[in-house]
Amino acid sequence: MATERHVFIGTDGGATTSKVGAVWSDGTVVSTRLLQRPTRSAEGPAAVIEGWVAAVNEYLQDNGLSWEQVEGVGLSIPGPFQRYGVFDKSPNLPESFIGFDVYTAYSSALAEAAGRAIPLVVGNDGNFGGVAEAARARGNADATVVLLAPGSGLGCAFIDRNGLPLEGDTLAGMEAAHMPAPLHLLDAKPYRCGCGRDWGCVEVYTTLSGLPYLLEERLPRYPSHELARSSAPMRERALALRGLAQQGDELALEIFDFQARALGLHVASLAMALDPGFVVIGGGLMDPEATTVAFRERYLRVIRETAVPFLWPTQRDRLTIVPAALGDLSQSIGAALAALYQSRS
Repeated sequence: MATERHVFIGTDGGATTSKVGAVWSDGTVVSTRLLQRPTRSAEGPAAVIEGWVAAVNEYLQDNGLSWEQVEGVGLSIPGPFQRYGVFDKSPNLPESFIGFDVYTAYSSALAEAAGRAIPLVVGNDGNFGGVAEAARARGNADATVVLLAPGSGLGCAFIDRNGLPLEGDTLAGMEAAHMPAPLHLLDAKPYRCGCGRDWGCVEVYTTLSGLPYLLEERLPRYPSHELARSSAPMRERALALRGLAQQGDELALEIFDFQARALGLHVASLAMALDPGFVVIGGGLMDPEATTVAFRERYLRVIRETAVPFLWPTQRDRLTIVPAALGDLSQSIGAALAALYQSRS
């Protein structure tokens, strides 16, 4: 019976919304139904902690579970961090969160709700998303996994054979979005990244952040294009590209092919250092509700065709590139899995 089974809870604490997921002690997902609630970050840290506990309570009730069954909790939060479980300045959270010890605060709140101490694991949201997607992609295979998720920025994670992410000594491990892109292979200029670097971070060539640069450079070759005739700011025009690409628009497809090539070169670079068995491609371009099958297949094909010539011969056949599968569930499920894996160590 469910009441006899132990569960591990995952809280995905985003700046705007927070989500709750859970896995059983064998790693299987309790429910694929998404429970999402406002984070309430504008009300300050105490309100956020209160909301997370309330959401866990709701999740347990909805799934016929109790606090007695909860063996551990994982918390997925955006970086950067001052140290483990302590926020640094985040671009999407109020300044009241700078220096906030979320690990201690959430641990105390969970203990009060459960009537006992519950082990808590805190990690970067991109890393925990990688934990979930890695478990899904490799199944029972004994392999390491790289996750690359282009969106507003480029989420990156490396998941080891034990299912846990590479975090580094200062929790900045796998910030691979800000490695320099091979501009000579892309025939591209060194665009300035939002991180402040101007050497040509990979992120600028693979994500939404770089679309205005790419569009501005290419528009003169398409003088009759609707975006060339538009008077809207370049960033606003760039937001239309994904939709246009689904309709087969030549300019939009050219730009996304460029981004896929840039990501393919990055896959090759990371394969040199990490030698993964799987690369999972996530982000909005892999969302079945936002893009067509033909677009997704084209994007993944260009990534692979670009990467393969730069891989070691032994990697060319064994490296598997697949789309992400869990969508909005990935970070909460990954946090729950991280709590489970930590309990085994």
